[in-house]
Amino acid sequence: MTNIFTRIKDSITADIHQILDEKEQKNPITALNHYLRQSELQKEKVKGLLERQYKLRDEFMREYHRAEEKANKRLRQANIAKEANEMVLYDYAINEYEEYHVRAERMKEAYENAVEQIDQLERKYKEMTHKLKDMHLKRMELMGRENVIRANEQMKRVLEEDMNKPFSKFNEIEQFIEGLEEKVSQAYYKSTFDQKIAQLERKMKEKREETN
Repeated sequence: MTNIFTRIKDSITADIHQILDEKEQKNPITALNHYLRQSELQKEKVKGLLERQYKLRDEFMREYHRAEEKANKRLRQANIAKEANEMVLYDYAINEYEEYHVRAERMKEAYENAVEQIDQLERKYKEMTHKLKDMHLKRMELMGRENVIRANEQMKRVLEEDMNKPFSKFNEIEQFIEGLEEKVSQAYYKSTFDQKIAQLERKMKEKREETN
């Protein structure tokens, strides 16, 4: 059952990735935005590690001071025991001193390493921050260029295609009006035909009467 769900999950994930890849291919700015978001997440992770390193550095320093204080205390106690010829106490104190001294040296070295590592991380973090800032600015430049290209394409489409539609509509209306005028003229001519013939007939009759 688990394998079935795993296969279904993998299949769905693959389909989603394919859709995203196709979408990114159609719109490179979308791909760039996705990459920038991922880079920002990585930067935040580095920032978290850097803050953790600060805490470790401070903790190393605290442990170094504790161990150094303990070592100094045991060394002073060892000298007192030796002066009192209490060798058992002296041996215990000197052994404690050596352990604390070794611990202090180790914490001091760890602190110095942490400081050096922080310097490296800070440089890399600043470099990453500057690069991301440059990438954001570059994205703005690309988006501006993309907007200009899209605007030009839109205007070109309007001028070359959409603007032809009104002219085409004007032509259709003009042809319709011309056809309508012709029909009206024909109807008018037809409606006045009988009247015109009657006028001609009267004129011809008047001429014949004058001649007679």
